[in-house]
Amino acid sequence: MITIPYITALTTYFSYGLLFAFGQFRDFFRMIFEWWSQSNLQGYAPICLGLEDFYIRRLYLRIQDCFNRPISSPPDAWFEVVERISNDSNKTLKRTTRLKRCLNLGSYNYLGFAAADEYCTPRVIEALKKYTCSTCSVRVDGGTTNLHAEMEECVANFIGKPAAVVFGMGYVTNSAILPVLMGKGSLIISDSLNHNSIVNGARGSGATIRVFQHNTPSHLEKVLREQIANGQPRTHRPWKKIMVLVEGIYSMEGEICKLPEIVSICKKYKAYVYLDEAHSIGAVGKSGRGVCELLGVDTADVDIMMGTFTKSFGSCGGYIAGSKELIQYLKQNCPAHLHATSISPPCAQQIISSIKVVLGEDGTSRGAQKLAKIRENSNFFRSELQKRGFEVLGDNDSPVMPIMLYNPAKIPAFSRECLKRNVAVVTVAFPATPLLLARARICISAAHTKEDLVKALEIINEVGDLVGIKYFPAEPKKEQLE
Repeated sequence: MITIPYITALTTYFSYGLLFAFGQFRDFFRMIFEWWSQSNLQGYAPICLGLEDFYIRRLYLRIQDCFNRPISSPPDAWFEVVERISNDSNKTLKRTTRLKRCLNLGSYNYLGFAAADEYCTPRVIEALKKYTCSTCSVRVDGGTTNLHAEMEECVANFIGKPAAVVFGMGYVTNSAILPVLMGKGSLIISDSLNHNSIVNGARGSGATIRVFQHNTPSHLEKVLREQIANGQPRTHRPWKKIMVLVEGIYSMEGEICKLPEIVSICKKYKAYVYLDEAHSIGAVGKSGRGVCELLGVDTADVDIMMGTFTKSFGSCGGYIAGSKELIQYLKQNCPAHLHATSISPPCAQQIISSIKVVLGEDGTSRGAQKLAKIRENSNFFRSELQKRGFEVLGDNDSPVMPIMLYNPAKIPAFSRECLKRNVAVVTVAFPATPLLLARARICISAAHTKEDLVKALEIINEVGDLVGIKYFPAEPKKEQLE
């Protein structure tokens, strides 16, 4: 749990309150001035109305230049950011022909496969020539090539499960799978900070949903015990099945799941474990096999293992790995498999090739070097940020490290000042995070050199002093990086 300093919470509430009051004030006069204007709705209710629309117009549009920044190069350690201008107070942004070369601290390029690779890229090009860019069909019709079969076998072997099925989009992997596995009479117990794809998948399943405190096994056990004792609502019949949903590394917190304790509790109460390894597979563990390898958990104790290929493998899509019976059931019942176009063959080849590099099957030790580099870079950068007085969330070995900003005025200030100094960062605010917990999310890559990280630290330190986001006392300068 994040403990917000009292003064910080007070000033943040005041800032949002001020923005809300001025927004309502402007909307009031806008309504008066538009009272006599001709309405084009002709009896229709406004399609965009409510607090969401108010938030976009009066808060988001003011700082939208900090989001959705287009790039004009591969998302490597350094990339080209397209500069944009606005002539209407940020309501609309127009792209220019000017490019800004920036240090990339925002992309999910954990192992550096997003750029051209000496082993992967030639094979991807060959796959493009042989299969073209799309199968133009679903998997159960004409959308399964030799690459798709090889990819699923490769993924299953890498994860350590008997079988796997791959989908073309990571978000859909969660949101489409959960409604197939769970339904009325089932119980889902979800971590309070699970990703939106898990939340939407759980809601779409029709199952009863209960939430436990973030990464707190003791509270999970309490919820499990209460729900098993009470049974289903109204009827109090036993639950048909119970599933606990957790993430390997939480994408907005950078925290590693307390998987051994959670698995032990689930075994005790006979609940299934669903593990989302979107940010951990390929990024942690001695051989890149995720939190199970990192924390010493047998993959046989995790019933359903989900992950994506967009973070560590430089591709797209997601997977579900589990027993052969489970995977066969999903292939026969999941809409994402039955009705969605299969993953692009070149992307499938990228997945196969990058996994082979990680495992050393390309005949080199580059995979092991990448894994050692991401771990070294992540731990170095996190410790140096903390030494400088920043409030950094997450655990060691995690390549995701949020820097807390809190105040809404500091969101655009931090982002814009970093961009001025050729460092591209991602800032995150409501509704992706709770209202008070705005942050900058740094993603470290194995492609970053020590010089890149030192430069980033110098700039973030300078901007941190300017914006005022050092919420802890810094260590003496003699202990900082020389």
